[in-house]
Formats: sequence, C-alpha cells, structure tokens
Amino acid sequence: MQPLAIEEMTAEELVPHSGDMSLLDTVVAVGEETLTAKLRVRDDGIFARDGRVPAYVGIEYMAQAVAAFSGYHARARGEAVRLGFLLGTRKFNSNIDSYQCGDELTVEVERLLQAENGMATFECRVSGAGVQQAARLNVYQPDNIEAYLKEKF
Repeated sequence: MQPLAIEEMTAEELVPHSGDMSLLDTVVAVGEETLTAKLRVRDDGIFARDGRVPAYVGIEYMAQAVAAFSGYHARARGEAVRLGFLLGTRKFNSNIDSYQCGDELTVEVERLLQAENGMATFECRVSGAGVQQAARLNVYQPDNIEAYLKEKF
C-alpha cells in the first residue's frame, strides 16, 4: 500500500462528515493499525453549551478518528472514502464531565480486530491537559452502503 502524505490530509478529506458534525481538525499520524488526530473543542458547534461540551462527545471524537483511519486506508488503496456505523461502545472511562471549549485534544485509535464482513474493534483514547478518556468501539463498514441501507431501512 502506498502511504498518503499526512501533511496534506485534513480530517474532512478522510471522514464522510461535514459542517457542524465534522469534529476533528487534522490527522497527524497513520500506521497500519493506528491513527492519531488533533482537534480544538469548538464553541460554535452543536454540542457546546455555556462554554463547555459534554464528555460523552469524546465517543464521537473517537468514532470520527476510526472513520479517518478507514478513509485514509481506502484512499491509499485508491478507493473512495465510505460511510460506516458505530455499533457500540464498551468500557468508556472519563476523568471529566465536560470539556472546556478551546481545549486541545489528541485522539488515538488502534485497530484490534478486523473481520472479513466489515466488523471491526478499535481501542481508543482522547487526551489533553487534564483529560484522559478511553473506550473500545465496535464498528461496521458494509461493502455496499446503498444495498445495506435498502435492506435495513
């Protein structure tokens, strides 16, 4: 697999989200099984209230880093970035109740398991000044999103 130039990659190029739901700023490192992203907690987003963002939004930061991991590797194979689904979260631990808007955070994800049917498990961490969060995410990325959605909905 030919690696992409990380310095040229914004999170929006790798994650199929836009506008207020695009929460990551940059992807700073990618490996065969890992990805590291950075973000600044936004005060203009849909989650901000009175200068704070609930700690559970960390699960979405993690999920978007997993999506960036998938998007990066798809692009490296010459494929399009595809949608995926967060199926569940296990072992979410957080030492905070909320983030302060403006906090600078690092999100790290590591793929632990990848099944042939598109199911995967990632160990994830969010860290910053006074912030330590961890969770295990189970995700699913079907080969054909249109067929999957038509079948399910």
